[in-house]
Amino acid sequence: MEDTPQAHKRSRDRDQDDDSGGGEDTGMPDGSGGGNQKRSVSEASDQDASPDDDSQDTRPKPKRSRTLPPQQNLIEVVKGNGDLIPKAVKIWVERYEDSPRLATTELLSMLFEACGAKYSIKEELLDETDVDDVVVALVNLARAGELEDYQSSRKKELKNFKENLVSFWNNLIIECQDGPLFDKVLFDKCMDYIIALSCTPPRVYRQTATLMGLQLVTTFIFVANTLGSQRETTQRQLNAESKKRTDGPRVDSLNKRLSVTHEQITTLEDMMRKIFTGLFVHRYRDIDNDIRMSCIQSLGIWISSYPSLFLQDLYLKYLGWTLNDKNAGVRKASLLALRKLYEMDENVPTLGLFTERFYNRMIEMADDVDMSAAVCAIGLVKQLLRHQLIPEDDLGPLYDLLIDQPQEIRRAIGELVYDHLIAQKFNSSPSSLTGHDDSSSEIHIFRMLQILREFSTDPILCVYVVDDVWEYMKAMKDWKCIISMLLDQNFRTGSTTDEDSPNLIRLLFASIRKAVGEKIIPSTDNRKQYHSKAQREMFENNRKEITVAMMKNYPQLLRKFMADKAKVSSLVEIIMFMKLELYSLKRQEQSFKAAVRLIKDAFFKHGDKEALRSCIKAITFCASESKGELQDFSRGKLKDLEDELLDKLTSAITEVKDGNDEYSLLVNLKRLYEVQLLKPVLVENMYDEIALTLHNFRNLNEEVICFLLLNMHMYVTWSLHSIINCEAISEASLSSLISKRDTLFEEILYFLNGIEESRKYGNQLSLRICAILSEEWCLFRKSNFDSSKLERLGYCPDSVLLEKFWKLCAEILNTSDETDEEDENKEYVEETNRDVAAIGACKLVISDVVPKDYLGPEIISHLGMHGPSVTGIIKNLITCLRKKEDDISNIYLESLKRAYQRYATELSSGGEESKVEKCLEVCRELAGGLSGMYIGAARNKYRLEILSVVKEGVEFAFRDAPKQLLFLEVAILPFATRLSVPDIVDIKRDVQGRIMHVNTDEDPSGWRPCFSVLESLEEKCLKTEDLQDDKEAATGRRRGRPRKRQETERKRLFDEQSGSDEDESISGGSDREDKLDEDAPLIETIRSAARRKALRGERSKGH
Repeated sequence: MEDTPQAHKRSRDRDQDDDSGGGEDTGMPDGSGGGNQKRSVSEASDQDASPDDDSQDTRPKPKRSRTLPPQQNLIEVVKGNGDLIPKAVKIWVERYEDSPRLATTELLSMLFEACGAKYSIKEELLDETDVDDVVVALVNLARAGELEDYQSSRKKELKNFKENLVSFWNNLIIECQDGPLFDKVLFDKCMDYIIALSCTPPRVYRQTATLMGLQLVTTFIFVANTLGSQRETTQRQLNAESKKRTDGPRVDSLNKRLSVTHEQITTLEDMMRKIFTGLFVHRYRDIDNDIRMSCIQSLGIWISSYPSLFLQDLYLKYLGWTLNDKNAGVRKASLLALRKLYEMDENVPTLGLFTERFYNRMIEMADDVDMSAAVCAIGLVKQLLRHQLIPEDDLGPLYDLLIDQPQEIRRAIGELVYDHLIAQKFNSSPSSLTGHDDSSSEIHIFRMLQILREFSTDPILCVYVVDDVWEYMKAMKDWKCIISMLLDQNFRTGSTTDEDSPNLIRLLFASIRKAVGEKIIPSTDNRKQYHSKAQREMFENNRKEITVAMMKNYPQLLRKFMADKAKVSSLVEIIMFMKLELYSLKRQEQSFKAAVRLIKDAFFKHGDKEALRSCIKAITFCASESKGELQDFSRGKLKDLEDELLDKLTSAITEVKDGNDEYSLLVNLKRLYEVQLLKPVLVENMYDEIALTLHNFRNLNEEVICFLLLNMHMYVTWSLHSIINCEAISEASLSSLISKRDTLFEEILYFLNGIEESRKYGNQLSLRICAILSEEWCLFRKSNFDSSKLERLGYCPDSVLLEKFWKLCAEILNTSDETDEEDENKEYVEETNRDVAAIGACKLVISDVVPKDYLGPEIISHLGMHGPSVTGIIKNLITCLRKKEDDISNIYLESLKRAYQRYATELSSGGEESKVEKCLEVCRELAGGLSGMYIGAARNKYRLEILSVVKEGVEFAFRDAPKQLLFLEVAILPFATRLSVPDIVDIKRDVQGRIMHVNTDEDPSGWRPCFSVLESLEEKCLKTEDLQDDKEAATGRRRGRPRKRQETERKRLFDEQSGSDEDESISGGSDREDKLDEDAPLIETIRSAARRKALRGERSKGH
């Protein structure tokens, strides 16, 4: 007796899709991935069958056994060892053949308990039981808290529950495909219960029912594909038999078999549609992310494995809609499903309308907030390009991601750029450049240069592009090809243009560094790189290949591009990545010597930092890393370079003395400075001559003064280094070093006074003086030399000099961004910005060079005043002080006083109202920032510290009351609110006691901050007490009603009612915008900073 429940009794939408069609297709692919066990649907064979076989088809099959197999608990099988599931399923099918109702009740009980509820249907009431009544009873069990979530359980014995449940249904369908699968009783009843449970409010029901329903369709597809293959075989047999005879038992048998197979496929497709319309269309937009994700993953499998039914817009649209899902996992599942579809060429014609509707969204997702989803989207766009389904003009935003996204995004875009623009794998037309092999290195490099032309103005962006494409473009490792193009020896692409040459050299240099394992992109991660043995061997082989390719042609390249400062820097440094011993093995010593000579010549041909630094690094590398005769030659050339440099410097000083231009002096000072950054040049006469020049010529150019001081500083530093490392120390050497150090300090003090008095020097000299003083004071701090032979070298600046130093630092920090940008030396930008002053001052405090009680509060009082970079430096100082000091309350209080005193000074001097308000706001923000560091457990841990700040602050505020009472409100109140209620009450009493016998009516405005603080403290106490009362009342109620906790849990369970509501919509855009700030890439942060900077003027006008 068949049992077909009335689905219209339920209030949920169960409209079947009558227009979907597709069930009559004959060209079905082979089954894919439905399960690991295969049973034939019918005994189909390519061989001819005898009439006896035909008679066997009509005879009823005998029962397997009349003995009823032992009863088993199916849920225990699912919860247990998954390897036992096939056998358990086979036993259950035998029970079903002998006693269908009893076996069905067992299966339904397992279904219900898998969802978490223990419920059974009596065998005799199976046909009369209504699905809705059972579902209502199951929901009531959930409301009563009588369910268990096996799927999400962390119990060890249930760790494979989900996989086992899927395996059970998979094995059951395959085992039933020769009988119960098509009896329209068993699986219809199971599907009714699964669909009904998938639409209930309890999430655990929806999760488990959805899992089972989706697996049913997946296995139905596997069986349908198997039947489809057999239908094709039967059709071929029928066609062959029809050619022999038009009728007969064999033809009739084949026709019958073909009809039965077709009917079974149609039945399976009807069951697929039933689950799709009853379950999928509701659950793909469930409130639970995992449910939505599993739906989309399954739909992707269905479409790719059974395209005759599912590969149509009726089903594809769900993949398009979920590209806007608020959850990244769901979006990624949709992208992966689509990418798999587009990988199959036969699917593309059917996907035309879908692509036209959704390709814009696919391109947009390349910039998704989730990195893994963005990478998948880029892979999908690559498939669209392969099939030429998107216009070229729409790819512009995609190429911008080459330079402003994380490495994973850039690499994915790099692969797309290589395939589409360089290798042109997706272009069916022949190359327009040449009729020869389009995959040659020359053609690929030429196309790469065309891309790099877009970034010619910024070398860093060129390196980004090279890094992105390098992994996929083998032509970048064709060193000989690149060299021949640079030397204009390539006849296929012609000579390189003036625009291409710098980019080609950048490409060569970046590619060589990548080949030997160097990072070419600036990274915030400064951790040391670790490479495997195989990687190290590969890098070593690359070094050999680079050296062999460059060996003969390297001097030619240097000669050709030596005069070009944009090219010589990268070209010269290439020798540092070569295996120098190969020059001797290959008998190319003359080539090596020529290269070293040319590098030395390049050093004196240029005066900019990059070229000088590259040349001295290269020639020093050759002097240290080469062997034998080549090393002696390199060291000789390095010594010649030093001697020639000192001669040129002496000549330039003489020219200045004679009243000539200072340019030659500046260039040679730069050269000497770059040399001293790498190695000592301890020529005493040179130091004396530089010091004398600085002393006798006070009107030199500011940049010349900077480099004179820097070279004196470097000389003193190297002299100290040599003395420390010397075993025998003479008094003469100590006296000489002290004399030179004092000479340096005297010159710095002169210019320090000049900056303070006349303001005739710019920001650059101030920054250099701050940096030099900080370095020298740290090098010669007394703690380094106490109780040693070098105790005489110890030095500590006096308070007057320290105050002058900090005043200069403060002036630099207060320099506006616009002035900072105008005055900075672009060539040495990292050494001449405001951060240098902040770092120098902080270093003195951390190293205990100067008393932290003075300089520490001064620095901290500037917290938050000068942008995020300086703020970060000051926060690091606070962190270091916290590690070294048990109590920094005094430093905090003093920093608050300094900030308040700046406000008071500005107010008393009659400054502009906007400046006064700004000073007050800075003090308020400082107090908020410092007090904000006491959060959570830190309030209790540092209670005494906070209390000390508050009490001492109150004392300071009332020292000259009511003039300084504003300090109480602005600086102390944020700390007071961090205390517990008893401490706040004590503070209140203290303040009230101080005003008890004072007539506050004489100056109401002056005493107003005091009363404001008392009111704020009172409110804080009341709020804390009310919160405590609420907690105690809640605790009391829980004690009075012990079952309240269970009620709360059940309420949480049914708060998810919206999750099963059909009106639940997918929202993608707003969530992406909400996440943008917290997940924004570096380039977005920079753009945001630029926008804030543009609005700075408007804000200042508002004040």
